[in-house]
Amino acid sequence: MNVSRRLIPRSALAAALALGLAALTACSTDGVAGGNTSRFDVVASFYPIAFLAERIGGDHVHVTTLTTPGQEPHDLEISPRQIALLEESDAVLYLKNLQPSVDDAVAQSPVGTKIDAASLTTLEQHGSEVGGHAAAHDTHEDAETPGKDPHIWLDPVRYAQVAEGVGKAFAKADPHHAADYRRNTAALVKRLDDLNTRFQDGLGHTRTRVFITTHAAFGYLAERYGLTEEAINGLDPESEPSAARVRDLAEMAKSDGVSTVFYETLVSDRTAKTVAGDSGLRTDVLDPIEGITAKSRGKDYFAVQEANLRALQRALGAK
Repeated sequence: MNVSRRLIPRSALAAALALGLAALTACSTDGVAGGNTSRFDVVASFYPIAFLAERIGGDHVHVTTLTTPGQEPHDLEISPRQIALLEESDAVLYLKNLQPSVDDAVAQSPVGTKIDAASLTTLEQHGSEVGGHAAAHDTHEDAETPGKDPHIWLDPVRYAQVAEGVGKAFAKADPHHAADYRRNTAALVKRLDDLNTRFQDGLGHTRTRVFITTHAAFGYLAERYGLTEEAINGLDPESEPSAARVRDLAEMAKSDGVSTVFYETLVSDRTAKTVAGDSGLRTDVLDPIEGITAKSRGKDYFAVQEANLRALQRALGAK
């Protein structure tokens, strides 16, 4: 993740908010466009967070997502209309340090319930190599420090921890439906526990424990299941690798029996194909589930994670 992306100044946000509110006043707000509905209105920053809100909230919530399908969430620059949407909503659910413009807008918004998913679990500092003996220690206390890996939703265990925190926050903010929120949260956590078991069983015995990706998004998943992720790029999916890094990956692939270079759905596969071609490797998709599009191997989080498990089993030679 490129933490140096430009933040919106406070004065610009104020002006944008005024323009956005005027635009919302001039046109009717429907059930898709934004908040101020008869339900508990939640603004979610991007897909994995919106998925939690929808599953936990059920029929009691109206969820609006700031990041459109197919948009790279790291690149989001929040619009005046979206800033105004925050003003009308009952709650905002986001992941701090993933989308700087969202962080700044949330900090300046008077919305009553602000839920930072990063505060509901532990975050770690990850580089290009993650897992095995390269794992960092959990540091819950300084989870807001820039540079922490935000991709917690790819670890079903951490994602379940976030779900539990979101459920409690919804129940507190909308107590009339607290029992339903608790029931929906328990059902979601049960499915995530089952998914964790499927990954444990499916990756328990493999020919190799190392996999290569273009984007260092799978560090938490690698650590959870005893794998090592070697990323061509770091946390920023659009950065370019050095020639030395490409040479090192080719040597590592040969020594560790790596067969596949993974790329993701929302970023070009050019780098993956270049590295794979130079090393005589295959390419395949490992989806970081930052958004669901027509190219996604599944229609929701669980379906895509099942596809990711199958892809890892093929690449690692699962027995």
